[in-house]
Amino acid sequence: MPNSSSISEFLLLALADTRQLQLLHFWLLLGIYLAALLGNGLISTAVACDHRLHTPMYFFLLNLALLDLGCISTTLPKAMANALWHTRHISYAGCAAQIFFFLFFLAAEYCILTIMSYDRYVAICKPLHYGTLLGSRACATMAAAAWGTGFLNSLLHTTNTFSLPLCRGNAVDQFFCEIPQILKLSCSKSYLREVGLTVINALLFFGCFAFILFSYVQILRAVLRIPSEQGRLKAFSTCLPHLAVVSLFVSTATFAYLKSPSLSSPSLDLVVAVLYTVVPPVMNPIIYSMRNQEIKQALRTLFGDILLQHQ
Repeated sequence: MPNSSSISEFLLLALADTRQLQLLHFWLLLGIYLAALLGNGLISTAVACDHRLHTPMYFFLLNLALLDLGCISTTLPKAMANALWHTRHISYAGCAAQIFFFLFFLAAEYCILTIMSYDRYVAICKPLHYGTLLGSRACATMAAAAWGTGFLNSLLHTTNTFSLPLCRGNAVDQFFCEIPQILKLSCSKSYLREVGLTVINALLFFGCFAFILFSYVQILRAVLRIPSEQGRLKAFSTCLPHLAVVSLFVSTATFAYLKSPSLSSPSLDLVVAVLYTVVPPVMNPIIYSMRNQEIKQALRTLFGDILLQHQ
């Protein structure tokens, strides 16, 4: 029976049994990955290059796009490589790195989404204090706190998980390494430390969710006090993309980690994992750019300048 000191690699869950389906999954995942790279890359470029988008809202959107790129780049490339080369292997260090970076980007993204709700709250409820409360230094500090929180959270979880003795084989029932699947391989009761960390995480998760909810209750009250219908629609439309992104993130993550054990099965776990690891990074750029004229105009200007330079 192997222990953690003798395990040099893990076996990930195969996406398909037949070679033809594996290749189909490879091309499907490649298309999804390229779409995520394109969407988040365009938003990052537009915000970075257009001075008109150098505002707190777009600064946090830039952070969100970078975190989405990191999140999907942690899981999909290895899954694509395994499907293409007909293998299931991932090294011990590779698995630890995958868990660390995935948790890092995921936690930081949730913190950024929480900060973005504060940005919308200040913009609508305290517009006269917007420049003071969300100055460049304040924005940089909040973004750094979000990234730092993600780093610390990930470091604690990854260190604790891989300090446990593993004696139940090396087969991971998921297409990427994640903590619940690694804990299934542990033969130590020390996993209760990880349960404790998870409880703390859950409290932080619901604390952030309560803050987002409180922000939008205040926003709704402020919007309803606006006398003109056009003014109300304009104010609330600035919040719709963020509301959609938060709803997508929270619903997929909640179902993935809080679903009943009786509902758990390898096929369902795989579908849920794809939903919360792949769908948000692909959909977020679409949601934010679909009705955002400022981003569209920035991209038109950017590509117009590039075409002029090559003429």
